Amino acid sequence: MALLKFKKTQNQTVSTKDFSKLLNGFSMEIMPRTAEKIDNFADILPTDTLIYIAHIDGTSIDDMVKTAVRLKNEGFKVMPHFPARIINDKSTLTEWIERYSSEADVRQALLLAGGVDTPKGNFESSMQLLETGLFDKFGFTDLNVAGHPEGNKDIDIDNTNEKVDMALEWKQKFSERTDANMGITTQFAFDSKPIFEWANRIHASGVTLPVNVGVAGPAKLQTLIKFSIACGVGPSLKVLQKRALDLTKLLLPYEPTEILGELSLGKAKNPNSNISSIHFFPLGGIKTNAEWISNNLTKNTKSA
Repeated sequence: MALLKFKKTQNQTVSTKDFSKLLNGFSMEIMPRTAEKIDNFADILPTDTLIYIAHIDGTSIDDMVKTAVRLKNEGFKVMPHFPARIINDKSTLTEWIERYSSEADVRQALLLAGGVDTPKGNFESSMQLLETGLFDKFGFTDLNVAGHPEGNKDIDIDNTNEKVDMALEWKQKFSERTDANMGITTQFAFDSKPIFEWANRIHASGVTLPVNVGVAGPAKLQTLIKFSIACGVGPSLKVLQKRALDLTKLLLPYEPTEILGELSLGKAKNPNSNISSIHFFPLGGIKTNAEWISNNLTKNTKSA
C-alpha cells in the first residue's frame, strides 16, 4: 500500500487507508450566490455528496429554497442552515421548514445561532429552534449543530467555553430523548491540536455526537486570513500568520493537506474519537476545492 507523506515534526506518515477513512463522506458548504457560478454540480462533485447551503443574513428564503431544489435535482443531499438570530418568529421558522420539505424534499438541517450580535426576532439559540418541535413535525431526520473548537466570541465573551460546552451537553441530551439523528459541524481551523483537545473535552463531558470537522479548502493566503478574522478563527490563525512570514510560501496557495494528514493520524490512533468526517469551506472557490478533492482524495479512496 502506498503511503501519503505529510510534513510533520514527528516524521510520521499517513496511510492511504487512514486518509480515505476520514474523508469518506465529506461534505461541502456553498451559498446561493456562489452556486450560481457552477453550471452543474454533478460535473465537479460526486453525486450524493452532502452540500450545506449557508444562509447569510440578507439572503432571501426564495433564493435558499431555489438552490436547495436545484441541488436535489442534480443528485445531491442538501442541508440548509437555520440561523436562529435572523429568524423573526415561529411562523417564519414554520414557513422555512415547510418550504424546504415540500419544494425540495429536504430532511436535514444545520441549526446555529447565526453570525449577528442582536437577534432580529424571538430566537437567539439553536436550542430554541430544537424546542419548537417543528423539524420533527415536518419529517426532518438529521439535525446538525455548530461546534467551535477554538471558542465562540458571540456566546462565550470571556473565552471560557463554558456556555458553549453546556449547550452541547444540552443538545446531547436532546438527541437521547428524541428520534433526531444529530451531529456537530465545526468552524474551520488550521491546526489539529485545538480540534483534538476540544473533541476530547466534550467527549469526557458525555457529548458523543459525531463531529464533522470544518476545514478550509485551497485558497490564497490573503483570502484565508480575511475570512478567518471575519469568522472568529482562534489560535490556529497563527498557522497562517507564520506561513505569511515564509517568503517561500507567501505566494503559494494554501492547501489543507497537512491538517488533513494530522487529523487522519489522530483518528487512526484514537478510533473511538467523536471525529467522524470532514466538512469543506471552499473559501478559494467551489471549483478549486472540488478539483483539489478530485486530485487528492477520490483517487486515494479508490486505491485504499
